[in-house]
Amino acid sequence: RYLTTKEQFHEFLEAKGQEKPSQEPEAGDPGGNDLVEPEAKRIRLEDGQPGEAAERGEQPQVQKRARGQNKGRPHMKPTQYDKNRLCPSLVQESAAKCFFGDRCRFLHDVGRYLETKPSDLGPRCVLFETFGRCPYGVTCRFAGAHLGPDGQNLVQEEWVRAPPVRNGLDKALQQQLRKRKVRFERAEQALRQLNQGQVPGPAPAAEIPKGAEAESTPGQDSGDTGQDGGDTGQDRVDTQQAPPGPDAGGLPSGSVWTRGPLTDEDVVRLRPCEKRKLDISGKLYLAPLTTCGNLPFRRICKRFGADVTCGEMAVCTSLLQGQTSEWALLRRHQCEDIFGVQLEGAFPDTMTKCAELLNRTIDVDFVDINVGCPIDLVYKKGGGCALMNRSAKFQQIVRGMNQVLDVPLTVKIRTGVQERVNLAHRLLPELRDWGAALVTLHGRSREQRYTKLADWQYIEQCVTAASPMPLFGNGDILSYEDANRAMQTGVAGIMIARGALLKPWLFTEIKEQRHWDISSSERLAILQDFTRYGLEHWGSDTQGVEKTRRFLLEWLSFLCRYVPVGLLERLPQRINERPPYYLGRDYLETLMASQKAADWIRISEMLLGPVPPDFVFLPKHKANAYK
Repeated sequence: RYLTTKEQFHEFLEAKGQEKPSQEPEAGDPGGNDLVEPEAKRIRLEDGQPGEAAERGEQPQVQKRARGQNKGRPHMKPTQYDKNRLCPSLVQESAAKCFFGDRCRFLHDVGRYLETKPSDLGPRCVLFETFGRCPYGVTCRFAGAHLGPDGQNLVQEEWVRAPPVRNGLDKALQQQLRKRKVRFERAEQALRQLNQGQVPGPAPAAEIPKGAEAESTPGQDSGDTGQDGGDTGQDRVDTQQAPPGPDAGGLPSGSVWTRGPLTDEDVVRLRPCEKRKLDISGKLYLAPLTTCGNLPFRRICKRFGADVTCGEMAVCTSLLQGQTSEWALLRRHQCEDIFGVQLEGAFPDTMTKCAELLNRTIDVDFVDINVGCPIDLVYKKGGGCALMNRSAKFQQIVRGMNQVLDVPLTVKIRTGVQERVNLAHRLLPELRDWGAALVTLHGRSREQRYTKLADWQYIEQCVTAASPMPLFGNGDILSYEDANRAMQTGVAGIMIARGALLKPWLFTEIKEQRHWDISSSERLAILQDFTRYGLEHWGSDTQGVEKTRRFLLEWLSFLCRYVPVGLLERLPQRINERPPYYLGRDYLETLMASQKAADWIRISEMLLGPVPPDFVFLPKHKANAYK
């Protein structure tokens, strides 16, 4: 009933859903193009036959099939952000003093800026309605909601509150990190003991240089607005100040936070038995997802029932260098009640020092080590999956980080590096002895990437090897039936990754044990919430709007693979299945099924207005670009 051809599918979308195609060919109709793949291509892919070249008697050319990410895409910084950009001193209403002095290359003429500024995208500003003040002032793309008759930025004093985001990077700490003046005494002592073949013991509290004490309080933000972004999913943090909260201004620089219980943790180190426990057995764990697992997306998943969330993979060396974009990956929203951060590194010294730094500067419930990343950039440097073959370094990293952390340490691994050489069952008992509180096992090897199905039979064998340490399973969960089968293997819980990207309401389906035939209008409402969270997080100026659009488009490249429940001939949909072309029950449902970037752009324009004339979208996970 709903099946169609590629040509009729795109004709329907180009006609904007005004009329149905004249005919709907039956499945497998030879006159309407094959519904899944062209016949010659399907034979080559399934049977490995050479195709047309063999019929002509020619020697077939061996051509490597392009797979994986769109690595050939050029990394271009949008130029429209730097054209006629208003000076930050005017945006922050401190025109009496320009931050850059005579060297300033920004505009200081508000009238000239307004002549070239694009028109507003809507009558309501998310930041103004949420926090009582928009820090972007006249540069906001929704400025009409909070500009007075003389162009002044209005403030609703009764609404003003600080953004509900923690784990900001303090400017004083950033300067100390860049100058390499932060001392890591606990990490250095643990590393000395490891190099001498000893198990790390109690170590003295580390020292923070004078001027950097203020940032050592967990949960204390730096005053940044929390807008972020970056070329690989990292978040940007603007220099603009957040609207002051009702309690702001009471703490002078360098003061000590005095509220809460009085403890002696700064004098006496916690013993391992006193370390905070991580009890998340039976809970739904949203995997750390590079690029797409940003804070607005995690808020969407929390609303649908995710219990545990984790930030995107952060590189430890970049954190130690004080890179703003990398520190922004650690930010935590107040709705994330069980939250962890994931670190990637290849060497014990940097990983241990980074763990000590995070232990005293941010508020998290656990720290995770990424030993599952399969990409070449990480693997060739000895990180990610490569640590599974470097057991000596792996042991030093786990023992060293566990020694300096006051929160539980977890590890995420794959079955192994090579497809038929499993390593996880041998590593799990060692990880338990080294001090890991929990391990998550992805049921694929590095060589497999995301081809073939996850090996849940092997995960079931590993549960016994890891006991009594809890083991979470990960791989191919897209329905509540998949989750039920996974729990029958004996795992302590399940981690959901791509399934959450395809249908974030999967958490609700698992908890309510049902299939949700969600309508296209409900799915559009989810995207509207994402854009609202994105504008709140990345900003409402032109740069923030386009960053929100870019991350929305990256997510749409996964959402288009979802097939509505009401259209399926059999339930449930499998995560490795690629459906044929089909027409939805309305135009919007059909548009959301398109795998063309131009159609994703059309959806984003429904939510964020038209794209700029020179807009370029080069997706990571699809080869079709939009210019």
